[in-house]
Amino acid sequence: MKNRYKNQLKSFHWRGLNSIGKPVSGQLLALTENEVRDKLKEQHIQVKKLKKRNLSLYKRITQRVKRKDITILTRQLATMLMTGVPLIQALKLVADNHRKAEMKSILSQIVKGVESGTPLSKTLRTASTHFDTLYVDLVATGEQSGNLAEVFERIATYREKSEQLRAKVIKALIYPSMVVITALSVTYLMLTVVIPEFESMFSGFGADLPWFTAQVLILSHWVKSYSGMVFMALAIAFLLLKLGRKKSFRIQLATSRASLNIPIIGTIISKASIAKFSRTLATSFSAGIPILSCLKTSAKTANNIHYQNAIEQVYADTAAGMPMYIAMRNSQTFPEMVLQMVMIGEESGSLDDMLNKVATIYEFEIDNTVDNLGKVLEPMIIIFLGVVVGGLVVAMYLPIFNLMSVLG
Repeated sequence: MKNRYKNQLKSFHWRGLNSIGKPVSGQLLALTENEVRDKLKEQHIQVKKLKKRNLSLYKRITQRVKRKDITILTRQLATMLMTGVPLIQALKLVADNHRKAEMKSILSQIVKGVESGTPLSKTLRTASTHFDTLYVDLVATGEQSGNLAEVFERIATYREKSEQLRAKVIKALIYPSMVVITALSVTYLMLTVVIPEFESMFSGFGADLPWFTAQVLILSHWVKSYSGMVFMALAIAFLLLKLGRKKSFRIQLATSRASLNIPIIGTIISKASIAKFSRTLATSFSAGIPILSCLKTSAKTANNIHYQNAIEQVYADTAAGMPMYIAMRNSQTFPEMVLQMVMIGEESGSLDDMLNKVATIYEFEIDNTVDNLGKVLEPMIIIFLGVVVGGLVVAMYLPIFNLMSVLG
């Protein structure tokens, strides 16, 4: 946590003298004070006063480096290194043309480290937390083999596919969530705003209300009286669950397993975890990283505690000398198709190819599921809204129909 805070972008306000002794002042966005002093020194400015200030929320959001920025940087470096551009020149070119101050600052630190003779992998590790263990390990293998361009190409492809997969999962989660929220909001407004207006009108009829209408009015009273308490209880339960997940591994594991049992969504999460594990393992193994190190790294990128726990178990069994496909079968987590392909890959010496095929198959299945999700949910939404909203409307008009039949 301290490291994360330390690497936050800050605003530095400075005053000094330029090369001809004229007073000058300005503002620079950077991660460290030393970086600001170095930049001003390059401009032949003698610093007299330097004050650090926190950034506004808007600046922090617009200048912050995101996962996608690191992927784009990786793709740019892969392209330039493939065409023969030297590493330091490539880093400087990207830094000069980047619009985000935090990325400029990170790249400045990397250039400074590489120019001082520090290996790129070590510089990346210390420059920013955006470069994870897998990224750094792959770059280290590229430095040892002399194939940095090929390694950056491999990392860029891996990250692009991972982001596409993540986007598909988010899309699958957002659509049903929005549908449920909309349906609940409409129902809540009907019960708390629309129906009470009808109730005041019914009170002037001086006659018994139909049973269905009376039940809806009771529900309306209950929602108006207790909905605040229900929302508060749900909020407290959510906060307690969140706190429990931070404190207890057992709660994390239980909630992760529960998420896999959600209809449709659970299947998507499960397939996404297997696809991410397979792609990570294939990418790191094909780069020459030992299989045990690959498994350890893959566990951290599984994005689901249930699968992370299973992969750690696979790592322990494989480290003890068990074939990986048997260790995976013993975890009782992976489908038979995955186990068969891993077994073929191990026996034929083409494990990375088989794992890439597994990842491609599951990514394709997720793509199909997400595309068909709308077609599956739309009829259910229409039926749900028709039954709920239509039922409430009918309940409100029943007394009016009864009155008209009596008058008639």
